[in-house]
Order: sequence, then structure tokens, then C-alpha cells
Amino acid sequence: MIEFASDWRADGACRTVDPDLFFPIAVGAVANRQTAKAQQICAGCPVRQQCLDFALRTREPVGIWGGTTPEERTRTRRAQQRRPPRGARRETAQARRETAQVRRAS
Repeated sequence: MIEFASDWRADGACRTVDPDLFFPIAVGAVANRQTAKAQQICAGCPVRQQCLDFALRTREPVGIWGGTTPEERTRTRRAQQRRPPRGARRETAQARRETAQVRRAS
């Protein structure tokens, strides 16, 4: 079982709200209103980023986490997978320059 630090949960703005609000089961306008209300609570939450990071790491498939819907988290994960790590482009460009210099010197 994977364990993550959960002490941030005690500071969540959601801790005093009905948890069902963050797990809409309705569809259409009712679900949209419920999602919007949950996201409004998340917007002012001091641990919103920790909550979102947790949901992304654990691939949380349902509910509003860190102010995002499951679909938004899926898009975020996919974008992160396509995007090279920070500095990777710079390192690759530097490696190409160094390789070119070595070839010219030979």
C-alpha cells in the first residue's frame, strides 16, 4: 500500500463541509452546480496544491480534489507526460552542441 503524508488534510477548507459535495453522482445541471460549489470551496483552501498533488500522484479517479474534476486531472497528467522535464531541452541542446564540437575537432 502506498502511504502519503496526509497531515495537510487537517487544514483543508473541505473538512467542515459534507464530503458528498466533492463527489457528485448526479449528471447535467445538478452535477455542474455541485461541482462549481465544491470548486468554490477549494478556491480559498490553504492546502489546495497539496490536495491536487496528492490526487495526481495517486491517480484519484473520482471527486473534486484540489479544485479539479477527474477530467481536468487526466488532462493535466497527460500534458505532464508529453512535456519534457524542466531543463531537459536545454540539456539536450547543450549535448548536441558538445557532440558537434567533438566531431569538428576530430
